[in-house]
Amino acid sequence: MEGVKKEKYLEEIKNRKKKSRVYKRFQMIGLEIAMHLEDERHKSLYIKMAKLGDSDKLLALAKNITENKKIKNKGAYFMRMAIKKIKK
Repeated sequence: MEGVKKEKYLEEIKNRKKKSRVYKRFQMIGLEIAMHLEDERHKSLYIKMAKLGDSDKLLALAKNITENKKIKNKGAYFMRMAIKKIKK
């Protein structure tokens, strides 16, 4: 009986892990930037950037980069362009 409860609990934990928990607007924008750039590995970085910077401008930049088919590494190009805009 004890083993069955433990297995159900572990299964519930695995299911919870799969669900997204977005509570703030900047979190959603950061995830959207990661999706546009096809760079899920760095989604926490994009969330932090959206929190600290102008999230609407960052999202617009990501969308512009997505439209340009010549860019191979969209994440790196996005970071370079974002840093240039911050320095201005």
